[in-house]
Amino acid sequence: MGLKTKKVAIICNYKLLPNRVGGMDYFFWAFDKTCKEHNVEVDWFFPNTSKHGDYSNFKIISPEHETSLEPFVLHTIEGSYDVIFTHFVELCTSFYCQLKKKTKAKIIAVDHNPRPLHGYPLKKRIKKRLKGWLYSRCIDQFIGVSKYTTNEIFRDFGSHLKTKTSVIYNGIIVKDIKPNLNRNVTCPKFIVASHLRVSKGIQDLIKAVSLLPESIKTNLKIDVYGSGPYEAALKKQVDDLLLNAVFSFKGSVANLNAVYCDYDYMLQPTHMECFSLSILESLAANVPVITTPAGGNLEVVTHGVNGYIFKAEAILDLKDIIEAVYLGKEQIAINTRTLIETSFSIDNMVTQYFKLIS
Repeated sequence: MGLKTKKVAIICNYKLLPNRVGGMDYFFWAFDKTCKEHNVEVDWFFPNTSKHGDYSNFKIISPEHETSLEPFVLHTIEGSYDVIFTHFVELCTSFYCQLKKKTKAKIIAVDHNPRPLHGYPLKKRIKKRLKGWLYSRCIDQFIGVSKYTTNEIFRDFGSHLKTKTSVIYNGIIVKDIKPNLNRNVTCPKFIVASHLRVSKGIQDLIKAVSLLPESIKTNLKIDVYGSGPYEAALKKQVDDLLLNAVFSFKGSVANLNAVYCDYDYMLQPTHMECFSLSILESLAANVPVITTPAGGNLEVVTHGVNGYIFKAEAILDLKDIIEAVYLGKEQIAINTRTLIETSFSIDNMVTQYFKLIS
């Protein structure tokens, strides 16, 4: 008699967009492939369906019309599963208890969620702690994508979760990212790769650049890749501060991995982060990162070694770093790709997740 085929469901509140192919898409593709190679059936629950990339080979179950994913899953999911993963789904809600009751599966909740720069207000902290007490029993294992994230899980829902919480770092496909082998020491070119929303702090970057000497602003080039609800406001700020010659908004592109190597430094002035795949991708391209200590950034970027750290919203500090780097007074000498190859590969990420079902 052959071995019983394992069945896995992955519930992922992540919209599939052909013009935005990021690190999580590559992980999903690699994980699905590994499961199939080991005779594991996978049902993918997404908010929408798509055929771009390897999604054409997926078994995707999605609503026909735009609706909340969790109620759709509870209405649709059938049969028994050995393991259910959730990604980008709010933790510790009644959804998990209903899902457990309906499927009897082992439920593993992955936390990708950033937290506010100054923390949650008291009322929300109390509510989260109560939800942790009520609903965490229905989640068999919590996964944080950084040490920062696991600490925030304990802060939000209670330290009693320590025995069933662990870290699996996000990873990337390093070999697909071309490295910059000859960074400019002076007059470097900068990249921003980010969703354009207030919490990403790009408004701080624009303000910092406005404070630079005119001699630097004359030749400084910063390309911004990404889109989002704050895009119009950022473009207006650039226009109002007469910085249109500095900033170029490139929109979302599907081949960002091929673009990093055209730049010398990444700028990421974020206020909120969980564990940034764009930082990993930039470092894999041998492009150092100038960023804040938000989220798990300090678990990857070491000040003065493979990038520079400044306090979120510290506009003058950011201005000083950009000026020093642009003039060549500060520079990163090491190959930043090495750390990513050894510690943050997508192969390692897939292996660790697959161990949870094998």
